[in-house]
Amino acid sequence: MIAKLKEIKPVDWIILAGVLIALVVGFLTFTHVRQTAGKQIEATSKIGFQIFLRGVTITSQELPMKKGEKTFLTIRNVPYSDLDIIDVVADTKKVILPNARGKEQFTVLPDVSQAASFDVLVTVADTAKITKDGAVVGGNKIKIGIPVTIEGKNYRFNGVISDVQIINENSQNETKDNVKKTPDSIT
Repeated sequence: MIAKLKEIKPVDWIILAGVLIALVVGFLTFTHVRQTAGKQIEATSKIGFQIFLRGVTITSQELPMKKGEKTFLTIRNVPYSDLDIIDVVADTKKVILPNARGKEQFTVLPDVSQAASFDVLVTVADTAKITKDGAVVGGNKIKIGIPVTIEGKNYRFNGVISDVQIINENSQNETKDNVKKTPDSIT
């Protein structure tokens, strides 16, 4: 027996240790002491998230993306899916000037040097898996600050997620009312 133990090499001990670790992890998962990724999902819910597009140059009289249409989303350079556009808000670039007269110290005016440059806020909706870490869409966690690209038949813009909200059936109308409305044209 002792002679046979001397024949066991260190590689054999490493393989044996790996098998024992795998058995322990499997036992802990089976007894629900350890949770797998699939069991960490708490719910599935509809979410709305806003994408902020800074400095978009548009020379036409209308925004290329419109409420009610679909836009293709790429999250962290990984193509995802077509999503419904819930709302679109565009505002011209602004300049802040000091105000010597009056109550306010500064005045905010449209920047005429960048007449075709807009900041656009696009709100899209999707169904997400809700975990302890937040909403997960297409295998990607949706959090404020994540870079995304939205694309349609005549546009492609890079932006960043600026807000994420879980949409309940009761609060869906409230969420739409909280977002600023914009006219169809940007003039």
